[in-house]
Amino acid sequence: MNLSFWTDPWQSPTILWLAATAAFTAIACGLPGAFLVLRRMSLTGDAISHSVLPGIVIGFLVSGSLDSPWIILGAAFSGWLTVMVIEFFHRKAGVREDAATGVVFTAMFSIGVLLLRQFAGKVDLDPDCVLFGNLETAIHGATTRFLNLDVPNITLTSGAAAAGAIVFITLLYHRLLATSFDPVLSKLTGQAPTRSQSMLLGATAAVVVAAFQTVGAVMSVALLVLPAASALLVSKRLPGVLAGVVLHAILSSIGGIYLATWANCNLGAAIILTGGLLFIGSFFRFKLKF
Repeated sequence: MNLSFWTDPWQSPTILWLAATAAFTAIACGLPGAFLVLRRMSLTGDAISHSVLPGIVIGFLVSGSLDSPWIILGAAFSGWLTVMVIEFFHRKAGVREDAATGVVFTAMFSIGVLLLRQFAGKVDLDPDCVLFGNLETAIHGATTRFLNLDVPNITLTSGAAAAGAIVFITLLYHRLLATSFDPVLSKLTGQAPTRSQSMLLGATAAVVVAAFQTVGAVMSVALLVLPAASALLVSKRLPGVLAGVVLHAILSSIGGIYLATWANCNLGAAIILTGGLLFIGSFFRFKLKF
């Protein structure tokens, strides 16, 4: 690979918007995902990323637009409903939580796929884009004039999601910290761990909506788990973990663009694969350190 391979992509405004959008999406998912990993709820994040599909499809059928708040509301409700049903089967019916999670989220995902296949022909909604993402196409969609720049709407959406995730973590940092590491003590001190968990799951459902155009509903779980899992291997303090999540998001986005350019493959898949390689690198750093 010559020098032009590393420098030429950044001369294109499209590549810059792609990198920014991918980084925003990874940050938006990675920050709430860090607390899911800390709470040992990674499988719940997987469930939410799949179970929001019915809400996304129904929201799109109602509004006819990918930028509509109905999609966020539908996805959040769908994710919340999934968690509530899982809790019902676990607490009321005595089903193991992992078994209940596996049953409910696959059922919700199947409902979403069925709705998608039945109604996608009536609206401009590509099933493959929803399931696997297609950022390369989305970046060429509608734009908004901002500071003398034509900014792709997908970039604005993912940027808003990242900003929302940062604000959410900032405002609820101490509560999330307490309820993640010692839920019993946090309950005794009035921190309301159940309410905090519900808000965290709602935020997770919202950011997954921003990710489905980038990496799709299937691979968005990787953006929830990979950054935090990698950061936890190199830092044991929460501020360091959150900083590591942001760094991982940026590096995986940049590396994904190079990988997609070299292999001529889907950018979302390249970003996830690059994130996996960063996780492996973090693992070997951890092994060498200890």
